Amino acid sequence: MLRNIRIIFLASACLILTNAIGQKNDINTFNENDVRGMLESLSSNELKGRQAFSAEIKNAANLIAGSFSGSGLKAFEKNGSFLQTFKMFKATVRDNSKATIGSQTIPYSDVICQTSESSLSINPSSGYEIIRIKEGENAMAAFRNLRGKKQPMLVLMHASHEPLFKRIKQNAGARMEGEPNVIYVLTSDPSSETFSLELLLEVQTLELSNVVGIIPGKTKPEEYVIFSAHYDHIGIGQKDEKGDSIYNGANDDASGTTAVMMLAKHFAQQGNNERTLVFAAFTAEEVGGFGSQYFSKQFDPEKVTAMFNIEMIGTDSKWGLNSAYITGYDKSNMGEILQKNLTGSPFQFYPDPYPQQNLFYRSDNATLARLGVPAHTISTSKMDIEPHYHKPSDEVSTLDLKNMTEIIKAIAISSASIISGKDTPGRVDASQLRR
Repeated sequence: MLRNIRIIFLASACLILTNAIGQKNDINTFNENDVRGMLESLSSNELKGRQAFSAEIKNAANLIAGSFSGSGLKAFEKNGSFLQTFKMFKATVRDNSKATIGSQTIPYSDVICQTSESSLSINPSSGYEIIRIKEGENAMAAFRNLRGKKQPMLVLMHASHEPLFKRIKQNAGARMEGEPNVIYVLTSDPSSETFSLELLLEVQTLELSNVVGIIPGKTKPEEYVIFSAHYDHIGIGQKDEKGDSIYNGANDDASGTTAVMMLAKHFAQQGNNERTLVFAAFTAEEVGGFGSQYFSKQFDPEKVTAMFNIEMIGTDSKWGLNSAYITGYDKSNMGEILQKNLTGSPFQFYPDPYPQQNLFYRSDNATLARLGVPAHTISTSKMDIEPHYHKPSDEVSTLDLKNMTEIIKAIAISSASIISGKDTPGRVDASQLRR
């Protein structure tokens, strides 16, 4: 079945290229049917929710790599592969470990370690930053806000957040080499100032892969414009009321990944970019942003002109059709440039309407933004009321593909002056960003 999906997917890619002949400057080459084909392939049940470290996420990576190859992109990696593979260490806490939080003895099953070390001894004088996720807090937002921190962390999670803890344990008990240790403990007393952990660990070496392709620039090849999205999702979880346990992630973020593939095809057909275009599908966003963190280390941030990260664009925004928002709108003038290029069109970019959600820091743009790159996420997701977010019901049938196609067009049009070298967004003042 999966082989058939791959064949259909690659055939669709070839058809798009064929239809584009003689239409190099026609923005209408973006087609709703092509968007549907790519989206359905990435969010199919056969890919089982594209969970990090799963066999199915490897199949998803191969689908994206096939699309990049069919579009005529060049590989970014020196070995000629579109897969940007990196190692991670996954640690399992052994049953002879000991942990106490206040007066509570913590079972080893309620401890997660992201480390490459075989043993850890942690107490209040160990130099760990203590993060407390208390009852009633937005645990997912707190988890995502851990990204980019440079010192080791002990995260004390209230027992009410057990569902998220289990998800982290299933997906994210891993760390990249050189990254700080992060220890999660599920406890009924996250406010305790006393703790002691003597942990023995079994460490495995695993691999993950981003998918990266480029279109070299004609006159400014060492100035990069990045279009990105994450292609992983959260796999298989609890069944919903319909008995569905596959979290297909059609909107989150097969929609963004589809946009990246469509934009790659479009700009390859145009063939007139002065700056080098980089198209990246990141792995492991849902479990700590590992893919974008590794990717960012492969670039001199001073050479990255702009980053268009695309996250959940399958539904209409709070303003309705022909609109989207840009996270961190006030951090650079990139949004102003994009809107200027849309003058005369019905499409409107808005500042992020959910500042309390800290979305600018929670997606794959954050790592490069903290290095001064005008790196922003484009989204339409109504984060306060999105009914299918992180649920098995996040399927293609719930999305507005016509509007999504228009959003992808708007990104292509609005990015034109940056791609051509005419406009250069101002740098983000990294000193003003929250770490």
